[in-house]
Amino acid sequence: VPMFHVAGCGLSLQSILRLVPQHVVPMFDEVAILQAIQAARATEMFLVPTMIKRVIEHPRFAEFDLSSLQMLLYGAAPIDVALLEQAMAALPATSFSQAYGMTELSPTVAVLMPHFHLPGPDRNRLLRAAGTPVPVAEIRIVDGEDNELPPGQVGEIVARGPMVMKGYWNKPAETEAALRGGWMHTGDGGYMDEHGLLFVVDRMKDMIVSGGENVYSAEVENAIAQMPQVLMSAVIGVPDDKWGERVHAVIVRREGMPLTADDVIAHCRDQIANYKCPRSVEFRDALPLSAAGKLQKFQLREPFWAGKERRVG
Repeated sequence: VPMFHVAGCGLSLQSILRLVPQHVVPMFDEVAILQAIQAARATEMFLVPTMIKRVIEHPRFAEFDLSSLQMLLYGAAPIDVALLEQAMAALPATSFSQAYGMTELSPTVAVLMPHFHLPGPDRNRLLRAAGTPVPVAEIRIVDGEDNELPPGQVGEIVARGPMVMKGYWNKPAETEAALRGGWMHTGDGGYMDEHGLLFVVDRMKDMIVSGGENVYSAEVENAIAQMPQVLMSAVIGVPDDKWGERVHAVIVRREGMPLTADDVIAHCRDQIANYKCPRSVEFRDALPLSAAGKLQKFQLREPFWAGKERRVG
């Protein structure tokens, strides 16, 4: 991950503190990464989900000796279970661990440790989790009035502890809103289970309200990701006269694998509730990604909402 991103910077500083040698690749390139692991006998690596997908699906992946890789850390964006299972199958000798947080939290507040990735009857559910709080962090789930919610109920994830930022530079109003009550309001929607395991369901701004029902785009994307014809997907809310917002899927197909909108909708109806299924589907050659490999959904939404006074249904 790039050094300008908190994950890249943070891991580099952590390696220095641990006196661990680092092998820095100048830019993200699948073959360069595979070559670096083999040549340097790298033991740890951090990748965002889009990078993981590109590395393990590269045509030359099987050519390289990756046996030294003990740990693959992932995070900075949601990962679908299908991709995570694909990655674990591609790297069977490597442990996996997810870090959840944000720049304002310096950056990690929850970690899904390797033992949660092990085979077991509950693994599918556990792989959807973000992890348990790190020792210095407190995490709560709150409603719109900052009242703490019970286990299993979705609300906003808030955190506090010594790792929380002091504020946004020269933005006192934004700082006060984000840190109200002494808790960092992440803007992420999620819930805690009865065992204290954190689950992130979506960015609050990515939640779609269709016909009065809340639809979490990540859940729909997880369903779509199970289709072998799908290379990447993004689910957004777009204006709809009847429903206020409708669920709209933007999909990149795998080369040479035909796929229609009807195929996608029919598949989703077998996986998730009908009201969560896409009502419209479009196909593109690529999706907009940031330099850090994060999906830029606002670029997908903008043409649909341009000129609208309200950005929700």
